[in-house]
Amino acid sequence: MSQDLIQVGRVAGAFGVRGEIRITSFTAEPLALVDYGALLREDGSPGLTITSGRASKGSVVVWTREVQTRDQAEALRGLKLYIARADLPEPDDDEFYVTDLIGLAVVSPDGEPLGKVKAVQDFGAGDLLEVLPAEGGATWYLPFTREAVPEVRIDAGEVVAVKPHEVE
Repeated sequence: MSQDLIQVGRVAGAFGVRGEIRITSFTAEPLALVDYGALLREDGSPGLTITSGRASKGSVVVWTREVQTRDQAEALRGLKLYIARADLPEPDDDEFYVTDLIGLAVVSPDGEPLGKVKAVQDFGAGDLLEVLPAEGGATWYLPFTREAVPEVRIDAGEVVAVKPHEVE
């Protein structure tokens, strides 16, 4: 995937019988997907063109130009949807896009290398940084809270982290 694309949603499946699609939105405001209109696939090729939509129980239900039937909508289940990074506003100070965290070095407050951010996960209780250890081995998770991650230094390419067993 290109760093010029940011994932904004994933097709959850069909909604109803007339070709509507349920999309899990990864945007702060779920209905922003409708405003973006043309969404891309992971390789940058055209994905879906949203013509209208509405909020529905934690997701967005949309009509698109490409889908007219329930079977077509269901066949898209799992499709990741992206927009060009240039279409998003620059984040404010102390804000960043999740994609900016992937690949950053993870260091202790003393500067000791702890690993690097492999992914950002949310299993329902808030964001977790999945960290690939510097010395190898199994990945570990770090709550993405101010207590556990007191500082994010995008320009320096690192996040300062207090490992979970060290958090007071």
